Amino acid sequence: MKVLVINAGSSSLKYQLIDMSNEEVIAKGNCERIGVDGKIGHKTADGRKVEYNVSFPTHKEAFMELVKVLTSGEGKVLDDIKEIVAIGHRVLHGSEKYKVSTVITDEVISDIEAFSDLGPLHNPPQAVAMRACREVFGADVPMVAVFDTSFHQTMPPKAYMFAIPYEYYEKYSIRRYGFHGTSHRYISGRYTELTGKAPRLITCHLGNGSSISAIVDGKVQDTSMGLTPLDGFIMGTRCGGIDPSVVTYIAKKENLTPDQMSDLMNKKSGFLGVSGISSDCRDIQAAAEAGNERAKLTLEMLVYQIKKIVGGYAAAMGGVDAIVFTGGIGENDPYIRAAVCADMEYMGVKVDPEKNNTRSEARISADDSKVDVWVIPTNEEILIARDTVALALNK
Repeated sequence: MKVLVINAGSSSLKYQLIDMSNEEVIAKGNCERIGVDGKIGHKTADGRKVEYNVSFPTHKEAFMELVKVLTSGEGKVLDDIKEIVAIGHRVLHGSEKYKVSTVITDEVISDIEAFSDLGPLHNPPQAVAMRACREVFGADVPMVAVFDTSFHQTMPPKAYMFAIPYEYYEKYSIRRYGFHGTSHRYISGRYTELTGKAPRLITCHLGNGSSISAIVDGKVQDTSMGLTPLDGFIMGTRCGGIDPSVVTYIAKKENLTPDQMSDLMNKKSGFLGVSGISSDCRDIQAAAEAGNERAKLTLEMLVYQIKKIVGGYAAAMGGVDAIVFTGGIGENDPYIRAAVCADMEYMGVKVDPEKNNTRSEARISADDSKVDVWVIPTNEEILIARDTVALALNK
């Protein structure tokens, strides 16, 4: 039973083909530069790699090339495209309507487009990709939408409401939604598989985009991202949570429009804005080691802000039983993990330096640590595939 998982952007189409009989990836790749020129990179599980330039005027041509590379040539993994029984799509924003993954219909696609104000960079191309996918694969192949926001729908109003006039929540659904929900759900479930427990858990998805969630018995109590993925703490190019008056102050001083201000906070801030060097944490660390003071400050801000959120969530939950790191930084950066957990012995957190020197799934807390600390690599694609099978095939 083979399922195709799609993660579409405005100019990209990332995919994985997964054999659900053993949950192994058969092939994966990316159709890049859609609407510009076009390039596809394709890798198979047995090590074959295919990469070439090809014209992608729209997402439809990208899907057509995807069918071609899966069924012919050096990257062939299927004899017939009909071997794909269902297709799962990652969707950024489901507003308050979509609290769980959903079989895709015309109404669902229209809703995803209607939520574009909440996810302007992601929802429009994801809706476009769904229509293109249906056109190429046919209406008979079931598709499922898996929303980044749905896992966080268990938050209580006290956590998701903003202290603005209530009418704006009623009129525009302005509230905290949270993102990386598929990752946080996977990590929460995987931790339970590994330990047999579903306790008070803090999951730290750290990467170019980052978020932290407080989870009790598998249900989110709070999360750091808000109405959009801009909220929370310092990220690659995003500022995270700041005094709202900073926004109006800079806008007035620099004579910036709302769109220009949004661009500044989403694409020119964060690691890049503070360091002036890069949006990549690895570059920041290298510069800090070479003595760059702004790079050092960037790392100090990151660690400090994560600590504050972790400590706050532990207080809100009445304690914490486990902290899990995931994402590009969370999985691969022992320094950041150690720095975040340093001086947290007062709340029972103690990391073993040797165990922490890992980039794979492992318990990194010391034997006498009262709080479990883990590294668990995320796997959003397999969760999307599982939801797709469960919904589209009623299994």
